[in-house]
Amino acid sequence: MYLAITKHSRLGESSPAESARDLGFILRKHPDRVHESELKFGVARVFFPTATDAECTAALWVDIDRDELLKLKQYRADTFNLTGYINDRQWAASSLMTVALKSVFSTAMVMEKPSPYDETPSDLTATVAAVPGTEEEIRALFEPLGWNVACDFSNNIAGQKFSPTITLSGRATVRDLLNHLYILLPVLDGGKHYWVDDREIDKLAARARDWLPEHPQRERILGRYLADQKGLVNEAVVKLAGEAAAIELPRGDQPAKPLNRQRQERVLREVLSLRPRSVVDIGCGSGVLLGPMLENPRIAQIVGTDVSVGELRKAHKALNLDCMPERQAARVELFQSSVTYADERIANMDVAILMEVIEHIDADRLPALENNVFGLARPQYVIVTTPNSDYNACYPNLEPGQFRHLDHRFEFSRAEFRQWARGVAEKFGYLVDFDGIGDVHETYGQPTQMAVFSYDFTAAEES
Repeated sequence: MYLAITKHSRLGESSPAESARDLGFILRKHPDRVHESELKFGVARVFFPTATDAECTAALWVDIDRDELLKLKQYRADTFNLTGYINDRQWAASSLMTVALKSVFSTAMVMEKPSPYDETPSDLTATVAAVPGTEEEIRALFEPLGWNVACDFSNNIAGQKFSPTITLSGRATVRDLLNHLYILLPVLDGGKHYWVDDREIDKLAARARDWLPEHPQRERILGRYLADQKGLVNEAVVKLAGEAAAIELPRGDQPAKPLNRQRQERVLREVLSLRPRSVVDIGCGSGVLLGPMLENPRIAQIVGTDVSVGELRKAHKALNLDCMPERQAARVELFQSSVTYADERIANMDVAILMEVIEHIDADRLPALENNVFGLARPQYVIVTTPNSDYNACYPNLEPGQFRHLDHRFEFSRAEFRQWARGVAEKFGYLVDFDGIGDVHETYGQPTQMAVFSYDFTAAEES
């Protein structure tokens, strides 16, 4: 995959203040070096074939490792068909390109503390190879944003009018150009190689809030970017432009909440119904459950653990702990921990939450998780949610044996989950109840399954 961005200086080399080499500063990449970034599916390299005061070009070349790309086939593909990419489309601009863009140009795309260089519009040209779309589709997306569009089909098979090399030219900031590409390339491709959930809405809000609400192709962009999930699309419109601008759904078709939002709300309801004084969210991620629990004054101790330091930093930032009153902040504790290793810091809590955690553990490590949580930590209640693999049949592009997420090591069917949970309950002295979350299918059940374990004090006393 190939992308080149060129900045042109209107005044030429005689005016250093207008030097096109400022592009290196804006991208935070030195023009005299080659910059590499490792990706899960290959390597991204940034280099500058031209770097003068009059004209400066930053080129992004993404080398796809076909073996690594092939591994993605074992994961969810309901919005991304890998077959073509493994054969002859590994060079096509797609969501793989956007991952590379974010990896190498993230600072230029966000600009939390922009300099005058970053905020000044420039004469820019962007060339993207093998864009999966027709000329009409490409123009409809980019021309309303002020870009002049040229499509070159010279390298295509005779008669083919798809996947041209495109050139965008116009006057804009580099940040706007990068964010336009970041949002619109996956729209043209029509799929993503990763699970689409409401985190994509946050990306849209961060990178397209200024232009998407007024774009004439807004509905198409939202639909393609969010995998045509009506609930996500409607939520995105509300977030971008307010409730009144929400897309009108067909009569009788109510916008469904995203599954992860339903799951979070269901788990929180269960936690609050147990009236705990202490809760530990094991694998808390960015802390989506911790904030709502903080709002309940009854919960005196809230602990979030995760194996990822990066996720804990996100949780710390999302909770705004640095600005929180001291007494409130004292209720919260975040620390790194792996559930497959004993950790006395999570012992004797009232409630432990394992929301979408167990499927990320290698199956042969599950006994360690069971012993550490149910045997050593021994909370009064344990809430476990995990995907229902039976329901995977409802995802039309998910092949048998594929998982819903890049990092899932296994997925339980309903029968397997009940067998596992009852075995854990019997071994460690718990009672267990089962429930489901999400839309109900008469044959396959609900997409998420939940078990609530409660410690059997009666059995413990008798023993």
